[in-house]
Amino acid sequence: MSKTEAQASAGEDLSPAQELKAAVAGFMSDITTKLQQQDERMTRLDRKSMIAGARPALSQGGAIEAPHQKAFAAYLRSGDDDALRGLEFEGKAMSTSVAADGGYLVDPQTAAEIQSVLNATASIRAIANVVNVDATSYDVLIDHTEMGSGWATETAGTTETGTPTIDRISIPLHELSALPKVSQRLLDDTAFDIESWLAGRIADKFARSEAAAFVAGDGVDKPRGFLDYPQVDDVVWAWGNIGTVPTGTDGDFSSIAPGDAIIDLVYSLGAEYRAGASFVMNSKTAGAVRKLKDADGRFLWSDGLAAGEPARLMGYPVLIAEDMPDIATGSVAIAFGNFAAGYTVAQRPDLRVLRDPFSAKPHVLFYATKRVGGAVSDFAAIKLLKFAVS
Repeated sequence: MSKTEAQASAGEDLSPAQELKAAVAGFMSDITTKLQQQDERMTRLDRKSMIAGARPALSQGGAIEAPHQKAFAAYLRSGDDDALRGLEFEGKAMSTSVAADGGYLVDPQTAAEIQSVLNATASIRAIANVVNVDATSYDVLIDHTEMGSGWATETAGTTETGTPTIDRISIPLHELSALPKVSQRLLDDTAFDIESWLAGRIADKFARSEAAAFVAGDGVDKPRGFLDYPQVDDVVWAWGNIGTVPTGTDGDFSSIAPGDAIIDLVYSLGAEYRAGASFVMNSKTAGAVRKLKDADGRFLWSDGLAAGEPARLMGYPVLIAEDMPDIATGSVAIAFGNFAAGYTVAQRPDLRVLRDPFSAKPHVLFYATKRVGGAVSDFAAIKLLKFAVS
């Protein structure tokens, strides 16, 4: 304390100069204290931002992690499941989700990120009917026959008419799995975003496996693709088969009127299905189709006018699915149909992850599983273009 301040505190009379000096000293002391407090506050904020920024959370609400995210990240990094026990998710307790093999349900934020990637891939999933189920299979009831009817008169008796037939299509759920691995040293690095890495690896594996199965899967321990069902000429089509329309030329479009085959394919589909129909083909086939013109020299193919809008063929959207076959003799390289009615994807909404630090030391394996199934649910809703004479 300065002499002037001591005199002021003791109640001694001060000269005007001394009073001014005391006031300035007090003001400077207040400023110094506030600056120190602000500096300490900024230091604490910097430390928090560094910790939060080292591994961004998957949630969109900010850098602060929810308790379940911290617990799940701790389990992935070190296998520490103490934090998981007794911790409850919104509507579901993790302690009750322990499988017999020691797996845990992925937290909702991670599962949601994986699902969004799946929906964004070029797969039949994007245009099919997708349902979430809690059972081992999903049954679809289909009424595909007409009920009989007749004209009644005033005096004649009414005769019995035909009764519609209802078919049951059962879609079993199969287990889709992925087994990515990472070194323990990388897990120990706090700057590594383990949740985003795990989500990306699993999403990539699941997306490619699903896309292939939905198109050509044989139904044995995997979904049954729509190309795996019996195919017959659309002229003699019957329920249980997929109708085909020939191009008239083996392995190619007709040299005289190549676009006619596309027109025939579109109008082979019933009018009730065409409103929500889409084309499905791979990139090579799309490259050949977009060169086709009608009789007036106009291209049948038109690109989307807005960003993200699919290309259109004869006014119908085109899904580029690389698992469709190439144009070849007898191949069915183009599909056209209302897949929301014609193909159903059934899935369990949960995703399980098992951490295995022992089988591939010094790496840690993450065994992820998901239950999914798929099958044709309406055989009248899908038609195929066959590159053959008949």
